[in-house]
Amino acid sequence: MPTSPAQRPTHARYWIVFFLFVITAINYADRATLSIVGTDLAKELQLDPVALGYLLSAFSLTYVALQIPGGWLLDRFGSKVVYQWSILTWSLFTGLQGFVHLIGAARAAAQTLFGLRVALGAAESPAFPANSRIVATWFPAAERGTASAVFNSAQYFSTVLFYPLMGMITHRFGWQYVFWMMGGLGLILGVVWSRVIHSPRDHSWANAAEVELIAQGGGLVDLDRRSAERKNTFRWAQLRELLANRMLLGIFLGQYCINVLTWFFLTWFPIYLVKERGMTILQVGFVAVLPALCGLLGGILGGWISDLLLRRGWSLSAARKTPIVAGLLLSVCIVTCNYVDTQWAVIFFMSLAFFGKGVGALGWAVLSDVAPREATGLSGGLFNTFGNLAGVITPIVIGYILKTSGSFNGALFYVGAHGFIAVLSFLLIVGEIKRVELRPASPAA
Repeated sequence: MPTSPAQRPTHARYWIVFFLFVITAINYADRATLSIVGTDLAKELQLDPVALGYLLSAFSLTYVALQIPGGWLLDRFGSKVVYQWSILTWSLFTGLQGFVHLIGAARAAAQTLFGLRVALGAAESPAFPANSRIVATWFPAAERGTASAVFNSAQYFSTVLFYPLMGMITHRFGWQYVFWMMGGLGLILGVVWSRVIHSPRDHSWANAAEVELIAQGGGLVDLDRRSAERKNTFRWAQLRELLANRMLLGIFLGQYCINVLTWFFLTWFPIYLVKERGMTILQVGFVAVLPALCGLLGGILGGWISDLLLRRGWSLSAARKTPIVAGLLLSVCIVTCNYVDTQWAVIFFMSLAFFGKGVGALGWAVLSDVAPREATGLSGGLFNTFGNLAGVITPIVIGYILKTSGSFNGALFYVGAHGFIAVLSFLLIVGEIKRVELRPASPAA
């Protein structure tokens, strides 16, 4: 007998992940503003490559340091409230960066910019753990790979949309306007957030059939309600258990290596095209779109393939690891750029590498599969702490490589090697992918 319209599940979860995609695109654009305007800004503030490397890494200092506190806040107060404050504050700090040119001395302006980048990292720290938490709440297990790939692929869409726009704005108006535009856009979306994001049972767009479909498929539909009732307190024992889990440590190492590629793309890639390949900043804004499009396609394809394999009866481990390993092996071809001279060949191999990296970037989907129910935010914070240590280390290491060698060749070897290490981590350390069960708190805890 056909199902009546009232019994058919709605599709509110697809609108939720679309909005996460939009917010994440803004998130990554705000991180990447400095790499787009870096050449012009470095000239104005008289920065050498090492100083610029430290500025590019400033964001990650607090972003990494506050992942665990940010994850605890999500478990304590829920995704909706914490994420909204995160959006509003990071947008404010983005806009303020456009005013550093008003400080007379170049050294003082650079120090102020460093402080604002540090503040930006602190404000953005809950964002990706919240994305993972919302996906775990809104999606059944068989759809989580695609949903996580969608919000994660926003980093590439961000490049497609905002790199040309920011390049044109920098070329025509000046680098300050990039920060003002992105800050204003984020503030608008921060206000819209409270109207769009709710828990599945509280959302007017989701009917009971959709909530039931999510719950029966393993979605944690009452996660935020339980957070409000339970009033979670941080327990060191939970943190120790997570850090003692071999599977999680392998996943964390893999994410660190994947993020080395991400942070090269977000920080030094546009500068590489200008310094090493002789492009103008306006050209870079458009040329960088192709690798980003390939990363976007690869990211969505990797999630779709993983979920398809899962629906066809593959084990969770095999369904997740297959695209991860294949994609990250392909990403190693970034090293080939050291051996080609033409610009089109450089862009081809960069595009191929970022396509592979996109296919293999399923870490957040894996985390949604394995994070213990009572510590999803804490697990996400810990995962992102390890992953984004790459954001602290990679820009600085590449800055020193450039200063000592005068070339990006060593930098590309450094980046490519991490793709291979990530493969080894998932094959040799992670083992079976399954949800972690934490020991219950003792009565005295």
